[in-house]
Amino acid sequence: MGLTDVVTKAARNAWSLFVADGIAPPHRTPSVVVGDGPHRTLRRFGPEDAGPPVLLVTPLAASPTCFDLMPEQSLVRHLLDAGRSVFLVEYGEMTSEDRDLGLEFWIDEVLPESIERTSELCGNREVDVVAWSIGGTLAMLTAAAHPDLPIRSLTAFGSPLDYSRIPVMAPARLVGRFVAEPTLGLLEHLFGGVPAPIVRTAYRLTAIEREINRPLFVATHIADTETLARMERVDRFQDEIYGYAGRVFRQLATRVTIDNELATGRLHLDDRVVDLADVTVPVLAFGGTEDVLAPVAAVEPVTRLLSGARVRFVRVPGTHLGMLTGSTARDTSWVELTDFLADPDADAPATADGTGSDQSVEPETATTDA
Repeated sequence: MGLTDVVTKAARNAWSLFVADGIAPPHRTPSVVVGDGPHRTLRRFGPEDAGPPVLLVTPLAASPTCFDLMPEQSLVRHLLDAGRSVFLVEYGEMTSEDRDLGLEFWIDEVLPESIERTSELCGNREVDVVAWSIGGTLAMLTAAAHPDLPIRSLTAFGSPLDYSRIPVMAPARLVGRFVAEPTLGLLEHLFGGVPAPIVRTAYRLTAIEREINRPLFVATHIADTETLARMERVDRFQDEIYGYAGRVFRQLATRVTIDNELATGRLHLDDRVVDLADVTVPVLAFGGTEDVLAPVAAVEPVTRLLSGARVRFVRVPGTHLGMLTGSTARDTSWVELTDFLADPDADAPATADGTGSDQSVEPETATTDA
């Protein structure tokens, strides 16, 4: 490519990025709504009953586009190409009317109904649940609280269980012990929860280096259309982050983050206790080597806390979002996921491509690889 071509391409990209509607159009794999209810829209991708069912579960506040971020890095498309019937449960925006919704709403209603509906639409077959971030935690709690659900397996990308192992959370956990209650009370009074702009800003701050380096990154890649398109799609995903309902955010902030209850394997929800040891289906858990929101050390306790399940833990390269849909996911985490879904009860391989370590952990016998 000559200098004139580079300059022309750079000028075109700059115009698209800063003046026009963007470099690449938003990507969405076509889907149809096959189930609906309050904060539980169930979508199906691809044809009816195309193969064994997979249900994708997003974390609270995250846009479902995390599973379908771009054409070449879409987990939805990858699963469809693998011959799966792919479903996704979508929560939608939270309003002040949702202030009283707590974790119980998702654990007892949203996810069980989505799993049962997915199973029903696929000839009452058991469902492979694939979740990201807190979505994985919700899926684990749901499987523990409702062992009769038609779940075949559970996969969790970057789902932390020990919040004391998340350095970026340390200041918030410390300050939160003193100011959480009055701050959360004020937010609930004014907005019914935590509004989307605050959540979006907090998410961006966890990757503050990316934000600081963004002008330099754009300048050095201004002629690289593909790279800028990937950046743009991540930006769009961040701009689509929702807010939190008041009660559920209070539970996540106090019980899960500050009190770190999940590190004990049990979560107290009013008059009941959900015990992760009650999960009995095979589990695949991923920890990203560059993940600051859910470092490997925060995710790895899954191998001992889910003592009633066969757990495979795999380290993969990537950030919190990158391990799910980044440029290396196709050759690392997606390979592991495909092998696991083929036979969740099979022994794990001795090593994982691109990870450096892999574990297959039997109930009550968790070990840690060096």
